[in-house]
Amino acid sequence: MDGTYLPSRLIILLLLSVCFAATSSAAAATTQIRRPGFLYTRIRGRCTPQFWSSRREVWPRMVPQTSTLSKVFGSRVYERFRSDLTLLESTTRNDDENAFAGLVKQGTAALLNSYARGGFPYLPWQVKTLFIQALVSKEAASRQANKFLIANQACN
Repeated sequence: MDGTYLPSRLIILLLLSVCFAATSSAAAATTQIRRPGFLYTRIRGRCTPQFWSSRREVWPRMVPQTSTLSKVFGSRVYERFRSDLTLLESTTRNDDENAFAGLVKQGTAALLNSYARGGFPYLPWQVKTLFIQALVSKEAASRQANKFLIANQACN
């Protein structure tokens, strides 16, 4: 009787080893997707201010990193920001509790995305116009910064 069970045991053993190999290769594929870092590290999108400030991608030629806000958005920004504030500096700001700081951070990212990302919902002239219009009050700046934030986060 032991001789008749030997082929079926080999088949079962072979099936188990194939299943184990498939699950271990799937587990290896998922471990390759993980990124090193702290436990609470979030993966940032390709359109956020954090992404643009990291310099992982070349900036569009239309808006170099060293361009000042006043050269890109016009002279009205003098009322709210330093005259020598560059686009790169505006993407690295971390004072989001200020409505105008949030506007400049998200607006700069939106402008970069409008040049660099084909499906971005705003064109460059629209970003500039909306940015300038939002400088009239804290409420307008906050609303527009939030709209830019949503567009930046939805962008791929």
